[in-house]
Amino acid sequence: MVQSLLQVSSLGVEGEGIWLALGTVGMLLGMVYFMAKGWDVQDPEQEEFFVITILIAGIAAASYLSMFFGFGLTEVELVNGQVLDIYWARYADWLFTTPLLLLDIGLLAGASNRDMATLVGIDAFMIVTGLAAALMKIPVARYAFWTISTIAMLFVLYYLVVVVGEAASDAGADTQSTFSTLRNIILVSWAIYPVAWLVGTEGFGLVGLFGETLIFMVLDLFAKIGFGFILLRSRAIMGGDSAPTPSAEEATAD
Repeated sequence: MVQSLLQVSSLGVEGEGIWLALGTVGMLLGMVYFMAKGWDVQDPEQEEFFVITILIAGIAAASYLSMFFGFGLTEVELVNGQVLDIYWARYADWLFTTPLLLLDIGLLAGASNRDMATLVGIDAFMIVTGLAAALMKIPVARYAFWTISTIAMLFVLYYLVVVVGEAASDAGADTQSTFSTLRNIILVSWAIYPVAWLVGTEGFGLVGLFGETLIFMVLDLFAKIGFGFILLRSRAIMGGDSAPTPSAEEATAD
């Protein structure tokens, strides 16, 4: 069975098919776990977190499965004659899943609709310009769009830390703790993505497609399934969140 699947995968991809297969399985297992954990959830607010997180895992699983079978893959011929294999399905995945991740953490923090719309808008711009960088045939244009996309990512991370973080500061201790953990997962994993692009086949080519696919697979599992596992098991979501710590003025007034 496994040999048969790998033979089918070889129609579109080569050695990296093993990482795409593992990515598919990891995302599917995460989705099934999230569905099982949220099966008996009745609270509408809790259900919202489960639905969003299940969607993230499901979209990512579909993306990895399509890449495993050779779909979502295109070739870009550079002006110097070099041909690059570009997984555009990866960017399609990120265009849907990264806003959902931000929506999850924004809802947890209690951020306003305006702040979330701003954050998601910049995030979408980041992914689209990243895809443009991957598809450009002129090297200078590729790195120019990579730079624009990376700057947009820095704005997203800054907004997440400063604006959304300020909203979370008014929440209970459990929510603040969970927010800090999830924020750090996003900060660390998202900061590695542009570096992986730069050293991979789409950038300087220091890492081949086999290693590049492995790096992105591990990052995706960490940023999506790891994120969801922590979020949906937290006291902030499943109940028991403690009340916000009173300020000095409030304590004096009491």
